[in-house]
This record gives sequence, C-alpha cells and structure tokens, in this order.
Amino acid sequence: MGSTRYDIDARYDRARKAGYGTKSAGEIFTQNAKRMAHESMNPQGISFRESRDSEMHPNSIPIILGLDVTGSMGHIPYELIREGLPKLMGGIIQGGVPDPALLFLGIGDHECDGYPLQVGQFESGDAELDMWLTRTYIESGGGGNAGESYLLAWYFAAFHTRTDAFEKRNQKGLLFTVGDEPCLKVLPASAIREIMGTGQQTYTHFELLEEAKKKYEVYHISVLHSDQAIRADRGWKELLGQNCISIEDHREIPDVIKGIICDKFKNKTFKTTNPEDLGPAQML
Repeated sequence: MGSTRYDIDARYDRARKAGYGTKSAGEIFTQNAKRMAHESMNPQGISFRESRDSEMHPNSIPIILGLDVTGSMGHIPYELIREGLPKLMGGIIQGGVPDPALLFLGIGDHECDGYPLQVGQFESGDAELDMWLTRTYIESGGGGNAGESYLLAWYFAAFHTRTDAFEKRNQKGLLFTVGDEPCLKVLPASAIREIMGTGQQTYTHFELLEEAKKKYEVYHISVLHSDQAIRADRGWKELLGQNCISIEDHREIPDVIKGIICDKFKNKTFKTTNPEDLGPAQML
C-alpha cells in the first residue's frame, strides 16, 4: 500500500459518477444483499496488515478506524461514503499531515454475529479507501448481551499489524472505534480461533487495551443517540478517560478524528516529496 494519494477533486468526480449521493445503502454496500462479508475482508488466516513508507508517502501515519456495523450503527458507513470520508482525509492532509494511511475495520458482536470482524488494508488513495469501505458488510446484527466486540479492534491492532511509523520511528499510530454500546469484557480463545483461524489464549478487554496501547493511541467515539448509548458512555469514560470522545451527531465523526490527528502532529516537520508530484489536496 502507499503508492497512491488522496485526490479530493478526483474523488468527488468519481463519487458523482458512482451515485454515492443518490443511491441507497443497499445499492452501495452490495455485500448486504449477499448477507456475507467480502472474501478480501475475511480475517481468517491474516498474518499482518502493514502500513509502510513509500516514495510518495515517506512519513506514513497508520490510522485504524473500527466501525460498529451492528443494527443501531449501520448507517454510519453510508454517511462516510457519501460525505464523511473525503472530509476526513482531506481535512487531515490540509491540516498538515501529508501521509495518512487508513485501515477500516467492521466491528460486530463475537457472541452473536456471523462476521464480528472485517478487515481492510492500510490505504492512502481515494479510490482504494472507497473500495474497502464499500466492501464492508453492514451485518446489522448484535444482540442483547450488553456490548459489542470493540476489543476485536484492539486485538487485531496489537497482534496483526506492522507499521514503519512504530518500527522505524517509535511513533504510535492512532486507533479509533466508533459505537454506542459498552465493550464486551472477554474475548475467548475459541472466538479468536473461529475468527482468525488460530488462537490459544483468552483475553480480557483490559489486557487487549493495554496490548493495543503499546503501538497505538487508542480512542473511542461514543455516539449518544439513545439512553442506552449515554449509559454506555459512562463506562467508556472510566476505561479511556479523555480518550473517549462523546458526540450527539454522528456527522461530527470526521471532524473529531481530523482534529485529534492534526493536533497530535501540529508541531511536527515532515519530510516531503517533490511538490510537482503532489496534487492540490496534498499541497495545501
């Protein structure tokens, strides 16, 4: 990954031709009709997803965005593909962070759902990011078990990603989960084997959070659109402190993530590529 760049103008033109502004979620997220995850996002057998530097992106910044795709949150990927994703990526780049590499995860419920974890690739280009986002299966599942499997994002980030940012520069990536439920407290070895194909150890959510924190700064965005979400938010505040960001309108998600990333790197000087090789979005 990393050989393409995010071109705002090209993205809006392609989105118009693809009908993102007019098509329904079912027409855009075609895996929904098939009622199954795309084979390329099946985590079975994945060793690592890698965020590597390249000539075009010499300062790769790994960003993981774990989207809750259960019933009450399934509308958010639809809003991201329509407007939020270019706002997010364009805002990060224009905010002075030239080389974001974004990985989408689809998060469900490992106790109830058929596809509790879906995994994209770290990407920087507009076409590639749209591809992975629209491949996501909005399972709209979940259950009455007082939580969703946000801890799967921590598990995958901790044990199944490799990044030049961390390995070369000792620089942590950023991991965001977005949801409206508490985090399930235990990830059994049996669930890991079923999802990943291998797994010998059971983890608590505390253990996985600490493992993820070794390589990522971990955030959760609580969407407070129900009384249940407000109750869940209290637990997230206890778990993550100021790294739990509470919002009432899901349309704030791109601005929240952009603000955190740009603030983190506001005083950092990045190595640049030849300006003649960059498009308007990266030269701003």
